[in-house]
Amino acid sequence: MDYDVATNTIRPLSIRTDTWIRYFRPCADRNCVWNESSSTFLAEGRWYATNQVLPDGERVIIVGGLNVFSYEFIPKSRDDEGAYDLPFLHDTREPHVKGGNNLYPFVHLSSDGNLFIFANRDSILFDYRRGTVLGPSPSPRRRLRNYPSTGSSVMLPLEHSDNFQRVEVMVCGGAATGAFQATLNGDFYQGLSSCGRMVITGDDPRWEMEDMPGPRLMSDMLLLPTGDVLLINGATHGCAGWEKAINPVLAPYLYKPKDPQGRRFSILRASEIPRMYHSTALLLADGRVLVGGSNPYFRYNFSGYPYATELRLEAFTPHYMGEYYDELRPTEVTVKSVRGDDVLKYGELFTVGFQLDRRGTTSAPDVEIVASAASFVTHSLSMHQRMLRLECVTVEVTVEGPLMALVRVPTSPVTAPTGYYMLTVLSGGIPSKSKWVRFVH
Repeated sequence: MDYDVATNTIRPLSIRTDTWIRYFRPCADRNCVWNESSSTFLAEGRWYATNQVLPDGERVIIVGGLNVFSYEFIPKSRDDEGAYDLPFLHDTREPHVKGGNNLYPFVHLSSDGNLFIFANRDSILFDYRRGTVLGPSPSPRRRLRNYPSTGSSVMLPLEHSDNFQRVEVMVCGGAATGAFQATLNGDFYQGLSSCGRMVITGDDPRWEMEDMPGPRLMSDMLLLPTGDVLLINGATHGCAGWEKAINPVLAPYLYKPKDPQGRRFSILRASEIPRMYHSTALLLADGRVLVGGSNPYFRYNFSGYPYATELRLEAFTPHYMGEYYDELRPTEVTVKSVRGDDVLKYGELFTVGFQLDRRGTTSAPDVEIVASAASFVTHSLSMHQRMLRLECVTVEVTVEGPLMALVRVPTSPVTAPTGYYMLTVLSGGIPSKSKWVRFVH
């Protein structure tokens, strides 16, 4: 369905087959529909696979799947192109666990164009262009992190100050060893409280470990415009799957990556709705987080106890989007390329206009411009999630009227694959509502 957040209305979208290969191009008049491919097919069926948009924005790599140990590309580069075996997926599968503890692997596009792939306990750097594993990475405490032992992962924001070269990945939560088998006997092991951070572009990558305020599994990890990380949804015991978890985590955690270790986590206001298996969360352009889902049953069960199938949506509002900060918030944001539109070419300069309460001063404000990629979210995994702090070359300050920031688009699609991004202005750490832009060649 097509959901209009502003009006809280839905528009059904028809599909004729399973959702394997289908294209949807957003439109302003809400008349757009799914376009089903009649010529592009997957080489192998892929339940619980991970997608990652590649730098040209036209191709996607699809990694793994249930009893599938390969990767492939969509669209195909030639008619006879099939799937490519990835031994790493064989090596990380646990055959005694349904799902193998390596489904929905975490996949992040690094600044050198290679892929960081994390499955089960282990990770590799992978050159998908040559089909070559460049090297293994250490494991964060040898704990289970992937479906059905579902943890979550983000790539922390990329910075223009180092030309977007330093890439740091974070992995949090997951299930205890043996958790899936224990649920078959009605036992629910406590999940993991640990998180690991690793600079994957470093000379000697190592995990820096720390603990969350409590155990979490099946949580969504979202990058907020401030650069902080939100962990929301999930449970404390069990694993992912039908009726395989108990004890919902109702309170989100906020993680501040730049704070000293030991003071990075805080606990936020709790929801009243359990969000268990098949829950999801997505950052909206208005600064809120859309939260929905929870169906831990094989079929819909609206009377299920204690966790009924949930059709209600919620909007989680970060503190900085509250009315208290409205006087500090950049408003009336406009984006213009040198051609006068919102289509931005790599390496070029563009202008961002915005209003800000200057209170009579003409001193330069503390302004940041960030771009957040449009991600695809399912099963506690935000595929293609990435955020960039862009170079703000100058800010033109006047006593009255809008402020004008001159901003540079990243020079390479490896840094920012072609496609749509939410562009946000921050002043003193307080974000505006976002504008959609498009990065292109």
